[in-house]
Amino acid sequence: MNTADVSELLAWGKVLEAAGADAMAEGEKIVAKGALNIKTEARRLAPGTGHAKHYPASISYDVTTKPGDIVGEIGPVQGRRQRGLGNLLEYGGPRNRPHPHHEPALDAEEPRFYSACEDLTARLVERHGRV
Repeated sequence: MNTADVSELLAWGKVLEAAGADAMAEGEKIVAKGALNIKTEARRLAPGTGHAKHYPASISYDVTTKPGDIVGEIGPVQGRRQRGLGNLLEYGGPRNRPHPHHEPALDAEEPRFYSACEDLTARLVERHGRV
């Protein structure tokens, strides 16, 4: 009969479990910072003149956390002036050229977000990997 020593694998599982418990709280901060950065850049890039002068102020963000899930939502907010112009301004229409502002803002934040997630992972594994 063959046997295998899986004690190191079990110890690694405990490290990952402990790191995962901290990941939600610290991950929420990363998502919130990323959402704020995207909102700020989208407002900066959004057309805010002429017929759309109030539109940039309609862009906001919200972060919701449920067990195992952190969601950042960025965009025009219901009840704010000119919020309904979002898709028309971003993608254009039959008589309007597009003014991309959400997608470029997301693209600009993406590498910073992934870097922050990688740094968090390394910190948590280091923190909980010590025996």
